Amino acid sequence: MLDPEELYEIADGVEVPPETVMIEALDGFIDIAGVTKAARDHMLATMPNTVVATFDADQLIDYRARRPLLMFDRDHWVSYAEPQLAIHRITDATGKVFLLLSGPEPDVQWERFIVAVRSVLDRFGVKLTIGLQAIPMAVPHTRPIGVTAHGTRAELVSGYEPWVDQVQVPSSAGHLLEYRLGQAGQDAMGFAVHVPQYLAQAEFPGAAAALLAAVGESAQLDLPVVELIEAGDRVRDEIDSQVAKSEEISAVVEGLERQYDEIAAARARENPLAPEGSSLPTGEELGAELERFLAEQTGHGDSSS
Repeated sequence: MLDPEELYEIADGVEVPPETVMIEALDGFIDIAGVTKAARDHMLATMPNTVVATFDADQLIDYRARRPLLMFDRDHWVSYAEPQLAIHRITDATGKVFLLLSGPEPDVQWERFIVAVRSVLDRFGVKLTIGLQAIPMAVPHTRPIGVTAHGTRAELVSGYEPWVDQVQVPSSAGHLLEYRLGQAGQDAMGFAVHVPQYLAQAEFPGAAAALLAAVGESAQLDLPVVELIEAGDRVRDEIDSQVAKSEEISAVVEGLERQYDEIAAARARENPLAPEGSSLPTGEELGAELERFLAEQTGHGDSSS
């Protein structure tokens, strides 16, 4: 393998406190309603940050598959949306520092890229890596937004029920990173927020808020969720208005509500101490829904930009 350190460059004068957390939010295969991107962009837009490490996009990105955009003005090119795969140093509202890995998921050299990321994590003394994801679910937008967790140690996801018994899915660089970190005995985990499948092409900021809230709780970070919650309330009102105009859509949502409530009631009877909605949906339901979605995606390639 070529030297992984040739894949990245550390910025001058970088200082990162020890025992830092890194959030991984790469553009990848599944990001329903653009929720992961919305959460990532919101963090970068609302908290002080600076780039502390950059990866060589020329070695990792397939430009013909992604076609980065060039801006043309009358008779000349004026700008180029150069792909940036980078690690940002961000400061939360309490002054606590964390890192954010963002940008396009590498198209090639995944193993070399992961070794390079691990090298950066070692250099910065990162103690925990947390990945973000948004997945489609047969749930209604009128019920609490669910989040499932996975990790390299059971203790990392204490309080979260297993999200599926067993299912084989196409890999992503982020999930492979978590797997390799686990093999090396390092702590890594991820959160997948549930997005109603009928909102796959819409904005759903409430899910981004739920995703950041889960990360903030696990990483003990004060992440910005208020604006996302408020935007989510507005979007929900708009969705409610649209649903009310269609008897067919209303019937679908009502059916999902009945299914959700029935499962919630059954779970409450089985475990009265469980938080409301904490075990929804069941692992079997999530696995079946995920398998269905992935089957539909086969042959469509990478949907990220």
